[in-house]
Amino acid sequence: MTDSVSTELADFIRHECGFSDEEEINSHTGMSRDLGVYGDDAVEFLVAYGAHFHVDVSGFMAADYFDGEGMDVLGGLLRAVGLAKSRNRKELTVGHLQLGIAAKRLDEQVIAGG
Repeated sequence: MTDSVSTELADFIRHECGFSDEEEINSHTGMSRDLGVYGDDAVEFLVAYGAHFHVDVSGFMAADYFDGEGMDVLGGLLRAVGLAKSRNRKELTVGHLQLGIAAKRLDEQVIAGG
């Protein structure tokens, strides 16, 4: 990925997620783990990402990567008292988004590097 695309993607993420220019974003940055993106915000981010970078996100299974609204807190409480199983979500990273830009689509095959 060229530096200009990496910079453009980092700037896009900062703008869409409301972070300052000082927020460090690199290819290992996790959208949920590090940036706290989940639920409706994740869906809105992916739609904006697809439109801005001309990436087809229709094959991306967001539910495999992001909890729904309120599930971060509620799910944690339910798991703590044994009423819900822990869900191992996959982590979408900035590096995955970079792969999507190069491939013009974001899906499991692209994320797996294929």
